[in-house]
Amino acid sequence: MPNYRISLDLVDIQLQLIPYDLREYRAAFTTIFIEAASADDACYTAIKRLKEMLMNQDDSIETRVLCRDISELIRVDKVEQL
Repeated sequence: MPNYRISLDLVDIQLQLIPYDLREYRAAFTTIFIEAASADDACYTAIKRLKEMLMNQDDSIETRVLCRDISELIRVDKVEQL
């Protein structure tokens, strides 16, 4: 499976992510490296990984609402196959 470099724009949710300990999702503009079958799978995996990290740290209603909103607020700027 090929590797992908995904550039994410987290500006719209950056303030909501401050209370959580998120390794590579800390910056407003971040780059994630994913191994996936296709570019669509890589984008899905990157966003799913963020949601899982949030839910593993806090499974409150506020976190669930944030996870629901993440799909609408995160923008994928660029996907490159390496």
